[in-house]
Amino acid sequence: MSEEITIPPEKIDALYERLDREAEASGYHLNPDREFTRGLVEGLLTNEQRYGYPACPCRLATGDKQKDLDVICPCDYRDADLVDWGACYCALYVSDEILEGQREVQSIPERRPPGGERPPGGGRPQDSPAHAPQQPGGESTLPVWRCRVCGYLCAREKPPGVCPICKAKRDRFERFW
Repeated sequence: MSEEITIPPEKIDALYERLDREAEASGYHLNPDREFTRGLVEGLLTNEQRYGYPACPCRLATGDKQKDLDVICPCDYRDADLVDWGACYCALYVSDEILEGQREVQSIPERRPPGGERPPGGGRPQDSPAHAPQQPGGESTLPVWRCRVCGYLCAREKPPGVCPICKAKRDRFERFW
C-alpha cells in the first residue's frame, strides 16, 4: 500500500502563484478556474514528492524520469494542444480564447504515444514519423519558423503564439525553411 501524501495549502498557493507569474511572463495563461487549477497544482506537487519531478497530474508517470521527460510539466505536448484545442491535456494551460470566455475547455485527445515510447534518437514524440511528415533521408518536412526579433527557431506546423525567448507575438515570426 502506498503512503498518503498531503500537501500543505500554503505550498499549493505558492506554486500556483509562481506558475501563474511564469506563465503570464512567457505568453501563456493558467486555467482561470482557480480551484480546478489548484487541484492540478496539488497533483504536480504530489508527483514531485512521489517521483522527484512534477509529472503531469493527468497522466500515469512511470517513476523513471528518463521515460517521463515528455510529461514533466510543462509537457512536450502543451503548445500543440493549445494550438489545436485551446488548452493542454490537463487544462492547466489555456489559450487567450478560453481565458476570455470565447471558447470552452473540451476533452483533448492524448498525443503521448502508447506506453510513452519516445522516438529513436530521443526526439520529442510529436516530431516522430508517426506525428510529422518526413522527407526521404528522415528530415522533417515541418516548416521552420524564425522569430524576427531574437532569431529563435522552431519546427512545427504553425509558429508559437508567443516567442519563448523574447515574448514577441506570433505575427513577428516568419517562415525560415
